[in-house]
Amino acid sequence: MILGGYMSEKYVDIYKKLDMDIEKHSELMSALFQLFSDVFLTQKNRPENIKYFDWLMSEIHGKRIEELMEFKDKNKPLVGTFCIFIPEEIVVASGGACYGLCGGAQFSIPDAERDLPRNICPLIKSAYGFKVQRTCPYTQISNFIYGETTCEAKKKTWEILNDLHPTHVMHIPHMKGKREKDLWREEIYEFKNHIEEIVGKELTFEELKKGVEIINKKREALQRLDYLRSTKPDIVPISGLDSLLVTQISFYDDPERFSDKVFELCDELEERIDKGISVCESDTPRIMVIGTPMAPPNWKLHQVVETTGGIVINEEACIGHRYFKDNIDLDGVESVEDIIERMLERYMKIDCACFTPNDERIDKIIKMYREKKADGIIYYTLSFCHTYNVESKKVIDRLKEEKIPVLKIESDYSAEDVGQIKTRVEAFLESIRFKKSFKAKR
Repeated sequence: MILGGYMSEKYVDIYKKLDMDIEKHSELMSALFQLFSDVFLTQKNRPENIKYFDWLMSEIHGKRIEELMEFKDKNKPLVGTFCIFIPEEIVVASGGACYGLCGGAQFSIPDAERDLPRNICPLIKSAYGFKVQRTCPYTQISNFIYGETTCEAKKKTWEILNDLHPTHVMHIPHMKGKREKDLWREEIYEFKNHIEEIVGKELTFEELKKGVEIINKKREALQRLDYLRSTKPDIVPISGLDSLLVTQISFYDDPERFSDKVFELCDELEERIDKGISVCESDTPRIMVIGTPMAPPNWKLHQVVETTGGIVINEEACIGHRYFKDNIDLDGVESVEDIIERMLERYMKIDCACFTPNDERIDKIIKMYREKKADGIIYYTLSFCHTYNVESKKVIDRLKEEKIPVLKIESDYSAEDVGQIKTRVEAFLESIRFKKSFKAKR
């Protein structure tokens, strides 16, 4: 695989149709591919089937956009999103595509800060900046962007973004009582109606059921990968970086093709486990990462951990366990209303920090830590992400009560703090090693 190979003339016509800044986009992709090569392709002992995901990353703004253009030519809905609360099953049921938007790079933030405050979440600024720059083909190709109300900065940014690109906002209640459930149900129906307006017809029971089945299978594939990463305390068959890459790609790839490729990867990982093939030594500190999402190319924390003597065995974040942990139960469904109700029940299980109270998130973290035989937790939060930053107090207090080693890291998308993060992670890993060594001697 040659990263950057698609940056030939064959995709320029598509970029022109999407009104992209081709010169600036080329600058972005050149930097991205260099970073990807430095972070991922330098790893040793990678699974053979990870090559598909390397290829998909090399064509993330190439072949995949070409595929989406075919959807567009057939008037199928193309929906860009920043959040896992979008009922992607509805989009898939309509024959359309639902995908994540560019929003994990420092590259676009200076342009965003012409309109947005400096002291808000870098993910919001990055995503908005990519629209201002016209350098994200996923944004440019979308019929509309899906926004939600999980934080104050997002809510107000959607108003400004709507002046640049059609933006549909779904109100996510911040509590989970009956009143909130009734409101949320209305929001799902409204989203369904919006998709139906684009395709010009009502979605049938069979179409919705098929959409759910496709996305359920994608989640099942990710659930299996998550299990295999941590099922053996002394064998880790795939790096945390590569696992993160697979989960990130789940937000961009065709869901059916993606599921098949993840299952192929998982078959290989089972073989590696049986043969005792691990990407790290058996006594390597096993780290869970919890907190805010990591949109590509935000690979900084994982790279630091895994080049400093640790291994990441799980992500609790939206790009992680929170996204794929629950499927939609189709047992006994007989109508569109039944499917929407089951869909509502599934999405209300998401334990985003926007909810209050949110004790179920803390209980889940502790349960996962025990089950996966982790050695420590890193609570990662983006700078100015007040929702997760504030909730970290309750989470960390509870983890300390449970005698679970925890380190909080707050960062943005720049490389300026890598040295500082590395120093803190090194000390954290060393303290874990010391405690493990002490226990082993007793």
